[in-house]
Amino acid sequence: MFTGIIETTGTVLKSTPEGTNLTFQLHASLASQLKVDQSLSHNGVCLTVTAIEGDTYLVTAVEETLKKTNLGQLVPGSVVNLERCMAANGRFDGHIVQGHVDQTGVCTSVQELKGSWLFDFAFDGSQGNILVEKGSVCINGVSLTVFNVTDDSFRVTIIPYTYEHTNFHALQAGDTVNLEFDILGKYVQRILGRAR
Repeated sequence: MFTGIIETTGTVLKSTPEGTNLTFQLHASLASQLKVDQSLSHNGVCLTVTAIEGDTYLVTAVEETLKKTNLGQLVPGSVVNLERCMAANGRFDGHIVQGHVDQTGVCTSVQELKGSWLFDFAFDGSQGNILVEKGSVCINGVSLTVFNVTDDSFRVTIIPYTYEHTNFHALQAGDTVNLEFDILGKYVQRILGRAR
């Protein structure tokens, strides 16, 4: 389990096809603190560390993950948001994040303000995922509060610290992002659906 509070970013060094899977080698400042078989969130996707060497490590994304996330679009030089799983005695600074992407969305606009940035996103509302005004969503692994919510779009505001310390600084209109909707909302929706 994660919280959506990004620890650092990593850089893709290479990706290697292995059947229908892709194995990624990444460089990250926290590589030396990792352990083989550890869960690590990459742009909001929970992947297992399979090897570590110095300041680099390996993870593998299976075909299903590549189809439902933006990881298949990563190339050497791509920057990804990283978060280690939450310790049992940790503090919830974000919200409950599973590392299971529900669907991808598209950044539709970026507006620079005086001291912050407005990002607009669109997603396929027919997939049944819901947002609540002032509720939470996880975008590329980052826990954020949404507003201007419709059935298939929403807006978030990014402060300078988040902009500089995540890959939001590289995000442009037209880019694909990973979306994980609030787990509490998903459970409520499922329960209400069964009650009908």
